[in-house]
Amino acid sequence: MTLERISQQEDSIARRYEYGDEELIVADFGTAEVSVDVLDDAAIVVVERDGESFQSEIELPDGDAQAFINNGVLTIEVGQ
Repeated sequence: MTLERISQQEDSIARRYEYGDEELIVADFGTAEVSVDVLDDAAIVVVERDGESFQSEIELPDGDAQAFINNGVLTIEVGQ
């Protein structure tokens, strides 16, 4: 397993985990409203909190990507 911290914005922390042929990107946004759009090589994440919104782009490795949001935690799974 490889762990890499990829961003921190106020209370939001995102980390990237590598497990052999699978990579996970996990970000905890707490009570913010989160939406994600997965493209071929990137995920566009839009977060709305306290009437303000910000957008982040996360580069993805090659492979099939799926995104899930549960209780403010965004998980992106990329399989090779």
